[in-house]
Amino acid sequence: MSVEVRQSDAELLDAIRGGNASAYGTLYARHAAAARSLARQLVQNEAEVEDVVAETFTKILDLIGRGGGPQDAFRPYLLTSVRRMIYDRTAADRHNVTTGEIEQFDPGVPFVDPALAGLERSLVARAFLSLPERWRMVLWHTEVENSKAADIAPLLGLSANGVAALAYRAREGLRQAYLQMHLATAPRQACRPVLGKMGSYVRGGLAKRETRVVDDHVGECADCREVFLELTDVNQGLRVIIGPLVVGPVLAGYLAGLGKTGTGVLAGAGWFRRMPKSQQAAAAGAVAAAVAGVAFLLASGEEPTPPKPVAVAPIPSPTTVAPEPVPPVERPQPSPIRAEPTPQPPPTKRVTRPELVASIDPLGALVRDKPGIVGMRLRNHGSGPTEELTASIQLPPGVSVLASGGGYGNAVDPAGSVDGWTCRTDDSVRCVRQALPAGETTALFLRVHVAEDAPEGTGPSLRIRAGDLKLKAASAAGVRTAGAAARFAADGRVLTRVAGNTLLSCPAVRPGCDDARHREPGRRDNDLWSMVPLDQDDDEETSASSWHKLDLPDDARVVWAGLYWSGSGGPARKILLRGPGEEQYTAVRPGDVTKTAMPIGSGYQAFADVTRIVREGGRWWVADDSVVPGVSRHAGWALVVVAAQRRQPYSQAAVLDTATVIKEGSLTVPLNGLTPTASPARLDLVVWDGDADLAGDTVKLGDTELRPDGGDRDPANVFDGSTTGDWNTFGLDVDTFHPILGREPVLRIGTKRDVLLVGVAAVSVPARS
Repeated sequence: MSVEVRQSDAELLDAIRGGNASAYGTLYARHAAAARSLARQLVQNEAEVEDVVAETFTKILDLIGRGGGPQDAFRPYLLTSVRRMIYDRTAADRHNVTTGEIEQFDPGVPFVDPALAGLERSLVARAFLSLPERWRMVLWHTEVENSKAADIAPLLGLSANGVAALAYRAREGLRQAYLQMHLATAPRQACRPVLGKMGSYVRGGLAKRETRVVDDHVGECADCREVFLELTDVNQGLRVIIGPLVVGPVLAGYLAGLGKTGTGVLAGAGWFRRMPKSQQAAAAGAVAAAVAGVAFLLASGEEPTPPKPVAVAPIPSPTTVAPEPVPPVERPQPSPIRAEPTPQPPPTKRVTRPELVASIDPLGALVRDKPGIVGMRLRNHGSGPTEELTASIQLPPGVSVLASGGGYGNAVDPAGSVDGWTCRTDDSVRCVRQALPAGETTALFLRVHVAEDAPEGTGPSLRIRAGDLKLKAASAAGVRTAGAAARFAADGRVLTRVAGNTLLSCPAVRPGCDDARHREPGRRDNDLWSMVPLDQDDDEETSASSWHKLDLPDDARVVWAGLYWSGSGGPARKILLRGPGEEQYTAVRPGDVTKTAMPIGSGYQAFADVTRIVREGGRWWVADDSVVPGVSRHAGWALVVVAAQRRQPYSQAAVLDTATVIKEGSLTVPLNGLTPTASPARLDLVVWDGDADLAGDTVKLGDTELRPDGGDRDPANVFDGSTTGDWNTFGLDVDTFHPILGREPVLRIGTKRDVLLVGVAAVSVPARS
């Protein structure tokens, strides 16, 4: 018999398990367009898209028939399965995995590919995955795909009001689950009573006296303020974390494709023809249902208009939230309950007055005798605009604002203006800006220089005034004798990428060199060869040259590019740079050189701002005829880029550099000035003179060892002469990590047996917009 279209996804799944194969046709009609939209983001041609969709539906049908598969949330399960299918097909093409095992295909939890490793461990993700499947389903459709309640109603078997009410309870359930996850992380004893009241506090449900107590604590405690802001903006957390967890990095393209993909159910007829004959009965039922007009294309969404990639503070605004959740039920039935219960109105002062949250921190570290950046971020999370803003910034003793120039992104000079701020200096820095509307954010970065004798300890501080509204902020991060200072900083829809290669290699004519170049175990270290110039280009006028692909999205716009190069045994001289499709090199002279003492003599790291030259991704060449050959020598380059792309999540990016030699010790690198969400960051480290066969090199975030994406991927021997690919880059490492930064992140780069010249750290992290 035919399947009633108004049946929910859960009822259809039960019908399939009970032997009603034609019910699968309705599920296919409802969700095939979404599967195609995701597949089009991940594969190259339309034929392959249809193959992936057909194979995915076939395997899920088999799983359901054997008692597996989803119970309620078919769409997220399907999307996870599409990603797993494509990943396994790609891996099988590389002969890396064995495919065809149905049990291995069953995605009981969201599939996490290597590019998003760690995302599933974030507090928001763990809270989401702890919810009942029905709640996860409604949150996915309403908050991630931004679908209307009326469109989701058939999937849940509810009225539109019922969908709204269920979504309401699910959002509050997510808040409570997140709060419980946070309490499980053993917060400070003084925070525990406040966190216990936080659920009621965000709804304005506390008595006045308790509200004042929590107000005072949240105003002083950065940890509890972060929890408060997370709880008031769970929708953003769902998009930033749960969307990529299920769909992957192509979430924006997937959502855009839902509004453009074809809606014709018969377009999937090829799927039925390619199904095993044992399943064609179900296919016949699906086609019959399609002809009967039971296709429901749900969950369309538009990509939000991106903000301009300027300094914007990622601090969310509080919103009115719902009462305590109703305990989860297995299958709530439609009922005439209200879509949104009316919350108790908050105190009048919260509605009518602007409320500001401010922060000030160095980006990275303020290091003696080095330039740096101090960043201020300001958010109006009240309901009214501020009056004109005045910011008075007090820099630590020995730290002064640099004059115009210097090439720092989104930085404001005393005589310049960025994002409406105009600044002047006397004993302090005083900046003025027009009114800040409710819900908006502003930020500015000051380029500074730290004197060689600047005292350690005191951090920058900030006073904000807007009419009768006043607030203060201060940073605990003061001047340091070592660390990595900021070369560039940017907030917006930005990303960071690094390309690099060596300019010295083992002699090709020597036995064993080819194996060493291809990372075969044995003589992979520059200490074991008399290194010679590597010359990969076709230019007869160069004697040392190499290339590497700068991997940028096609529509990315480079906002800053820095070229770093290093060598041992000689001074830093000019270097040659050539972009994709170019025939001539451009000479680049160092703008900043740091000399170092290496085990066999002198070394250096040089830097030049090449933003005017580097405008796109692709194959970039570097040549340097001044490299010094010999045993234990190194020479190489790294191109570090910050680019803007409208499909990127709102992020903060910083490029920190140092030229510090460590031997049987460690270097502490604070990552101050970042306000991340619980999403993984991207961290690229450039380190010179690492040896692949000398173990003991580690990178830790706090006490957690990080595993690099490339090379041998050994967390106990990180710096092994590798970038991306299988090539041995003797004496150069460009290593990528995807850690969750957390609060006050600090890197610790150490070695037990090697000698390392730590060069650059490029960080980009999704942040609150």
